[in-house]
Amino acid sequence: MRHHVSRVLPYSPDQLCDLVGDVARYPDFVPWITTMRVDRTRDLGEGRSSLFAEASVGFSFLKERFGTEVLRDPAARRIEVSLVSGPFKRLHNSWAFRPHPSGCEVIFDIDFEFKSKVLDLLLKANFGIAVDRLIACFESRARALYGPARGAAAPSALRSAAPGEA
Repeated sequence: MRHHVSRVLPYSPDQLCDLVGDVARYPDFVPWITTMRVDRTRDLGEGRSSLFAEASVGFSFLKERFGTEVLRDPAARRIEVSLVSGPFKRLHNSWAFRPHPSGCEVIFDIDFEFKSKVLDLLLKANFGIAVDRLIACFESRARALYGPARGAAAPSALRSAAPGEA
C-alpha cells in the first residue's frame, strides 16, 4: 500500500528535517512508539549519515518490533527509511522538506506491505488516518520545540491521498 501526504507548516525546512531525523526521540511524542534503539550510526560525508533504528510499537491489538535503516541528508532536506527486519514484507518511507512562502512543505511518502495478510488488511483499512495522526504528532512536536509561528500563515489543510487520488 502506498500513501502520500503533503502539508505546509510554519517552520523552516531545516527545523523540520532535524526534528524528523532525530529518530531516537520518537517515543517522546509518537504515542504508539514505545521504545526506540538507535545504533550503527555512520557518517557518509557531506553532512549525510545513516543509522539503524529498532522501534517497538504498541496498539491495542498489536505489539511489534521492526528495524530500519535511516538515511539522513540535511543538505538535500531528505530522510529515507528502509526495512531491515520485522513484520513487514516491504517498508519504505521518505520525507522531503521544501521551502515555502509560509514555512516548509513537508512531503511524506510511505509504501508498505505486512507479511501477514490478516494484519495487512486490518491496518490498511485505517492507514490514512494513522498517517495523518503521525504527521500531527510531528506538527505538535515542532510547536513544542520551536514555538508557535509568528507572522506566518496557519498550516495549510492536510493533503493526503492513496495512489490514484493525488
